[in-house]
Amino acid sequence: MSLLRQSRNILSNLKAKSLAKRLMHFKFEPDNPSTNLGPTENMNYLKALTNAMDISLENDPTAIIFGEDVAFGGVFRCTVGLREKYGSDRVFNTPLCEQGIVGFGIGAAVAGSTAIAEIQFADYILPAFDQIVNEAAKYRYRSGGLFECGKLTIRTPCGAVGHGALYHSQTPEAYFAHSTGLKVVIPRSPIQAKGLLLACIRDDNPCIFLEPKILYRAAEEEVPVGDYTLPLSQAEVLREGSDVTLIGYGTQIHVLKEVAELAAKDGISCEVIDLVTILPWDADTVCTSVSKTGRCVITHESPVTGGFAGEVAATIQKECFLNLEAPVERVCGYDTPFPHVLEPFFMPDKWRCLQAVKNVVNY
Repeated sequence: MSLLRQSRNILSNLKAKSLAKRLMHFKFEPDNPSTNLGPTENMNYLKALTNAMDISLENDPTAIIFGEDVAFGGVFRCTVGLREKYGSDRVFNTPLCEQGIVGFGIGAAVAGSTAIAEIQFADYILPAFDQIVNEAAKYRYRSGGLFECGKLTIRTPCGAVGHGALYHSQTPEAYFAHSTGLKVVIPRSPIQAKGLLLACIRDDNPCIFLEPKILYRAAEEEVPVGDYTLPLSQAEVLREGSDVTLIGYGTQIHVLKEVAELAAKDGISCEVIDLVTILPWDADTVCTSVSKTGRCVITHESPVTGGFAGEVAATIQKECFLNLEAPVERVCGYDTPFPHVLEPFFMPDKWRCLQAVKNVVNY
């Protein structure tokens, strides 16, 4: 009887995993690691982040990690084992106070520490907004270069996950893109997650590192085990094309890759660009591509009004006006709070993006 129950449980878990994959609005495609980065190991997005923080703590004696529950591994298990390895004076819990977490991080960075702060969900970073945009972002400018808190990195999970609803699904990149002095980064894969997190930790500017939480376990690939960094503020052309430029970041890159495949069946050649860094972003790569293709579709999960796609579209309109064959299309979340059961309708999935591609081609 117990074997029968166990078999039913295994079958139930397999069905649940299969259902979860079918419900995801994207299909993850692994990246190929550079052969210059040495031996690799299969890691998911979560383990790649843990590995990056492990390397930082090992190589930098001033590095500290702090946030709500990080000493126990964090709610998503990104810091598992780090307190045991490096001690409770370097990996430790904080009170449930986002303003206090960031304020402490600013002070630690000013005092000479490499501060890696975790905000448990990006939705709850807003109580710390004042500390981030009025203190961290302006510290160097305000003091005329005498003081700075550049060794501060704020990690936070963001984005849709299938059941997060309005308080656990938001991606607030556009709020921080208005704050000169910050760097804002959203990686699409485990290879990127590790290399970009190490780059942010070592960068001389305060960084907001947004982690699409649906990728934590859904994204898995061969990741270099050594210490490496990837360039910030440098967009990446993932697929070359001649008819339409598709621009996104984070999870939406995997949506756009599939859209490019679908469009190719209709004879439409799509160039896919991952912005990688939202602030400062790589306008040169984007404008070079759009000048070539003459058409552009930009997508992100966040609501359309005030979203970062509008900034990209405005730059393209100014710099590529004489090359455009159609208006720039934006495919984004709607101007509503993030829904629960209606999440599939809110998301800019492959079908909405594909329709936008057809719109610009047939304009």
